[in-house]
Amino acid sequence: MDERKKKVLHAIVKDYVATAEPVGSRTISKKYGLGVSSATIRNEMSDLEDLGYIEQPHTSAGRIPSDKGYRYYVDCLMEKEELTQQEVNQVKRLFAPKVTEMEQIVQATCRLLSQLTNYTAIILVPRQGEGCLERIQLIPVSLYRVMVVVVSDTGFINHRVLELPNPIEPKKLQEMSSFLQSKLFGLNMEEVNFTLLKEITNQLSTYGDFTDLAFELMEQVLKESNDDRVFLGGALNMFNQPEFRDVEKLKTLLSSLEEERILKSLLKKDGREGTKISIGGENSYEGINQCSVITADYKMHGNTLGTIGILGPTRMNYSKAVALVEYVTEQLSWILEKLAKK
Repeated sequence: MDERKKKVLHAIVKDYVATAEPVGSRTISKKYGLGVSSATIRNEMSDLEDLGYIEQPHTSAGRIPSDKGYRYYVDCLMEKEELTQQEVNQVKRLFAPKVTEMEQIVQATCRLLSQLTNYTAIILVPRQGEGCLERIQLIPVSLYRVMVVVVSDTGFINHRVLELPNPIEPKKLQEMSSFLQSKLFGLNMEEVNFTLLKEITNQLSTYGDFTDLAFELMEQVLKESNDDRVFLGGALNMFNQPEFRDVEKLKTLLSSLEEERILKSLLKKDGREGTKISIGGENSYEGINQCSVITADYKMHGNTLGTIGILGPTRMNYSKAVALVEYVTEQLSWILEKLAKK
């Protein structure tokens, strides 16, 4: 593609992202100062259409970028936009409080990213099976309620509250916590299986019925911890996008967003490092194939923990969206490293 075509395509993408209206040659001539006539721009637009980079949605209307056009823009023309100081401060404020639970951090991150982009944020959190058990603790909540807390070295925390048929002394709970900690500390989460838990609880049989209840709850907590989980924020932001004023199109999209397997697939690792952008038809699921997805991995100790992503219309502001995803990912990795050192 020669330089003039690149400038025309860049102008079409920029204008269409800003207005959601097809772009004509006169608009480009007046607004973007390419130094050529409207007739010359029309010829370039005709060539770009023949090459598949732009489309004409209606007869006598202007042009809009195709998926191929957005792909060329992202790969060859886009310059990452600088974040405003206000945006930087918003992200820093999110990670400033003394938050200790990874789930809490991820939920807050998801909300903020959806607010900053006005798109839908998706975050994949790691299964505990990929880390080692750091702590199991039994905490008295009330006379008849005990919380079982499982903490992995990835910073992930899972907990459930157990209803007791009979009260148990706090001293005995502390003894059980210490015993479980001594038996399970440092084990990979996948090593903490049914057989091992049963063996350990048999050694605690002197504590009566409570032992069996605690075993069942610990098994449930650990089983749930071995599943990747996906957090979604700002799904209703898609109502604000002109492309989804069609109710049927919006229903199809929202239906896909309810499928966790689809969300996991969008965020799955493909072996590539760095920020990844999937545009339109590159996403195979119905409804999602009219959107673009930007993802980046967050890490701890150099190892990938999970993935942050945003989903929006193909007419998204890629340069700003990429900058936000990368900065938020960087900050999330930083706070997790910080928490791990505590």
